[in-house]
Amino acid sequence: MELDLCNEYKRVIPSSYHPDFSQLGYEVIRELGRNREGGRITYLANALNCNERVVIKEFRFTSAGTDWSGVKAYEREIEILKQINHSRIPRYIDSFETSGIFYIVQEYKNAPSLGLRRSFHPQEIKQIALSILEILVYLQNQVNPIIHRDIKPENILVDEQLNAYLVDFGLARVQGAKIALSSFVAGTPGFMPPEEQLGHALTEASDLYSLGVTLICLLTNTRSVEIGKLIDDNYHFCFQQLVPHINPRFQSWLMKMVERNRKRRYTNASVALEALKPMQVMGAGTGIDNLVASIKRRQRTTMLGLATIMTLTVIATTLMVSQRNGAVRQILEAKKCQGMGFNSNCSEKTGY
Repeated sequence: MELDLCNEYKRVIPSSYHPDFSQLGYEVIRELGRNREGGRITYLANALNCNERVVIKEFRFTSAGTDWSGVKAYEREIEILKQINHSRIPRYIDSFETSGIFYIVQEYKNAPSLGLRRSFHPQEIKQIALSILEILVYLQNQVNPIIHRDIKPENILVDEQLNAYLVDFGLARVQGAKIALSSFVAGTPGFMPPEEQLGHALTEASDLYSLGVTLICLLTNTRSVEIGKLIDDNYHFCFQQLVPHINPRFQSWLMKMVERNRKRRYTNASVALEALKPMQVMGAGTGIDNLVASIKRRQRTTMLGLATIMTLTVIATTLMVSQRNGAVRQILEAKKCQGMGFNSNCSEKTGY
């Protein structure tokens, strides 16, 4: 559910081109972004009754060619937003429908999206990570834990003080809730955890994978659409050479966040947060840190190497057994024919 926040959408558009919500108490100021494929447009507006700036998200399901499942998703987002009360998640204010078009009104946060091309120092990226993890801890501590399912740079806003805000809960689900087959792969390629792509149950570790990928994007200054360049043929992330001065412990922390096997990731946001807090993000690290990081980097290569060796061993053993059985069979046949007096044919059977 990515919003294209390009500069062309930031220019001031004559008010005659904007929807008129004056009867509903809102005046559109300008367009913030749009998702053409998803039929989504986001506006910055004034709430006339309190002179407060708000964000109005427009959903044009019919023009996007979607069915009523889109409307249900819209209603589900409203339901989840109503449950949330966190200072760094834009507050739900209102929703309405006009001429078959649906709208959600939320609190406006004056902070740009990480989807815009911005560079951060690794220490600043750690601060952003801590800020997002605090939000995830809040979501996961709900009576019914909430999984965002679409964490990526475009859905994270960061202000000048490095406070992060999590937006767009269009794909969010309550943990354990049944998910329709059509929505299994509704997230963003490269950011979806493997378990979601395979249709397995989502856990509190699922959003950690997406956050880990997002942080790798920031560290390597990689755009979301180019994340595939950092993934090798075995679907593992290879970014260490792009950030050689990163502390080995921080590298290991990131690699654990994006483990393909969810059981090898941190259990939840709280555990990941506590592990990250005391960690240095820059520097060579101690000898032990370097050794541990080196061992972990080699584990994957070793596992692949062992698998190859085992395969070759099985093949070699099979060939040896086959050859040995063939030789024994030849000797037995030769003895048999010699015993029957057919010496002329025995040399052919024994080969000598």
